[in-house]
Amino acid sequence: MARRERKKIGELLIEAGVATPAQVEEAVASGKGSRKRTGEVLVENQTCSDEDVARALGRQFGLEFVNLERPEGSNRVNKKLLGDDVIKKYLILPLDEKVGNTMKILIHDPMDLDALTALQFRLNCQFEKLITSRTQLRNYVEGAKSTKGLLNNNDVVTDSVTRTHDRTKDSSQDRSSQDKSQDASIDRDKIQRIEEGAVKIVDRMIIKAVTNRASDIHVEPMKEFVRLRFRIDGSCIDITPPIPKKLQGSVLARLKLMAGINISERRIPQDGRIKFTVDGSAIDFRVSACPAIWGESMVLRILRPESARIGLLNLGLQQDTLDKFNKVIRRPNGIFLVTGPTGSGKTTTLYSALNDLNRPDKKIITAEDPVEFSFKGINQVQVREQIGLTFPVILKSMLRQAPNIILVGEIRDREVADIAIQAALTGHLVFSTLHTNDAPSAITRLVDMGVKPFLVASSIQAVLAQRLARILCSECKVRDETPDLNWMRLVGITAEELERGTLMKPVGCEKCSHTGYHGRRGVYEMMIMNPEIRDLAFQRATVSKIRGAAVRAGMRTLLGDGKIKVLNGMTTADEVAKFAQSDVSS
Repeated sequence: MARRERKKIGELLIEAGVATPAQVEEAVASGKGSRKRTGEVLVENQTCSDEDVARALGRQFGLEFVNLERPEGSNRVNKKLLGDDVIKKYLILPLDEKVGNTMKILIHDPMDLDALTALQFRLNCQFEKLITSRTQLRNYVEGAKSTKGLLNNNDVVTDSVTRTHDRTKDSSQDRSSQDKSQDASIDRDKIQRIEEGAVKIVDRMIIKAVTNRASDIHVEPMKEFVRLRFRIDGSCIDITPPIPKKLQGSVLARLKLMAGINISERRIPQDGRIKFTVDGSAIDFRVSACPAIWGESMVLRILRPESARIGLLNLGLQQDTLDKFNKVIRRPNGIFLVTGPTGSGKTTTLYSALNDLNRPDKKIITAEDPVEFSFKGINQVQVREQIGLTFPVILKSMLRQAPNIILVGEIRDREVADIAIQAALTGHLVFSTLHTNDAPSAITRLVDMGVKPFLVASSIQAVLAQRLARILCSECKVRDETPDLNWMRLVGITAEELERGTLMKPVGCEKCSHTGYHGRRGVYEMMIMNPEIRDLAFQRATVSKIRGAAVRAGMRTLLGDGKIKVLNGMTTADEVAKFAQSDVSS
C-alpha cells in the first residue's frame, strides 16, 4: 500500500485557521531566501504563535501536544529520569514513568534528527516523543528551579524537606555532598567526551573507507584493542592505529544505533542498514553484528549504486563471451545461472544484465535477500522470512504478476529451484545465482538438490561462473622481463605463450596505496547448453564429462580466461592462481 504523503506545515496552519494561504505563501518565499522554516517565519511575522506551530507539527508527525502552562501538562514532568545537564543541553523534558527500555520525552523540534540520535545514543534507550512549544519548554527548563508554580507536587515536597534538612547539616557533610556533586559532574563530562569521540571515530572511519574504495569495513574487538580493517580490491588491510579498547562499547553502540538494531542485545547476531552521506552522495551500508569472545564483531558492507551500473562492457568479459552473453539474456524463456563464491561479483553481473534489459515494454520482478540496489522501472521484493515472505512465497506471487523477466536472488533449495524451473518452462526468462565452483557443477548441484534431471536439461539455457581478480595499477605497472616460471606453470602458460604475451608486474604508487593493484575485473567461464550437454544432464553424468562436452563446444574455462588477462598485462599469474590452477603444475 502506498504511504500517505505527510501534509506540509503551512497546510496544517491554514486548516487550523491561524494563517491564510497568502500569509503562508509569503512565509515560504521568505524562508527560501533566509533559509528559515515556514513556521519560524510565521512566528517572527506574528502571524501565529509558536504554540500554534507546535500543535501543527504534532499533527504533522503524529505526536501528542503537551501544554506545560496547565497543571495536567506540567504535572507529567518527571525530572528524576534525567540530569539537569542533559535537559538543558538538548532542551527536552522526561515525562511520566519509564516503561521497560522506553522513556517518554517532550521535545519542540521533531526534525532535529541529529540531536535526537545523539541523545538516544547517550541514554541507551528507546523514546516515545511528545511535543510542546519551544517557548513553553525553555520557560519550564530555565524557571523550574526558581518558580514554584512550575514545579510538580513531588518537587515541592522534596524542596521543602531538603531545605529543612539542610539546616541540620554540619559543614563536613556539606563538603562531602559538594565533593560527590563535583565527582558526578566529572563522570558525566568524561562519558560525554567518550561518546562524542566515538561519534567522530565512526564518521571518520566511514568517510575514509568510502574514499579509499573499500568494499567492507571490519570492526573486530580483540583482547587489548579493537582492530579496524578495510577490504580493498578483495584484500583486508589493517588500519592503524587501532581503536582504543575503552572506546569499544561506545563505537559499537554508535554503529548499532545508526544501523537501527537493538543496542542492548549482545547475545545473538543482528543485521541492519545505514545510510550515510559522503561528499554529497548517499551511500548505503549493510551491517552485520556477530557475538565474539572479546565483543561483537561488526562488518559494514558498502553498497555503491554505481557498481551495479558499470555496464556489460566493463565487466571484463572477452568479446566472444560477451556476444554469447548478450544472445542468452535476450532469449524469451529459460534459466540463466551465475555461479561463484560469496563476493565474486554475481550480483553486479545480474544487475548489469537487468539494467541492459530494462525497457518500457518489459516487466521485470526480482526477489532478493537483501535488496542491495534499487532500480527505476524494476519491481524489487525484499525477502522477510520472519513474517513468512520467503523466496517460494514471492515466486508464486510473481507468476501471477505476468512478468517477462524474473530474478531470484539465490536458488537455495529444491522448492525454489522447482518454482524457478516451472517459471522458465512456462515462458519466463529467469535469472538466478548458485554457489558452485564452476559452470558444469551447477547441473549436478541442481540434480543433487532433488530436481529431476530432465527438468534441469530442458530449462537451463546457460551457466556463467565467475571470480574477481585484482588488476594492475595503470599508473605504476611495468613490464615483467623475468617472470617467475613456477607461477607460469601453475596457471598453464607455456613458453610460446610467454613469447607472444605482454606480462606486467606491480610496483606501487600513491594512486594504488602502494599495493600495485587498483580495482578488480571478472574472470569468467560460460557454458551454453547444447544437445550433448542436455543429454549428459539427463543421464546424471559426472562433472568431468559435462566439462569435457562444454570445452569441446567452445567454452573457455576460468583458467583460460585468466591466462588471457595475464598475457594481456591486465593482472598477474599469482592473482589467477588464487582461484584456478593448471592440472599439470609440476
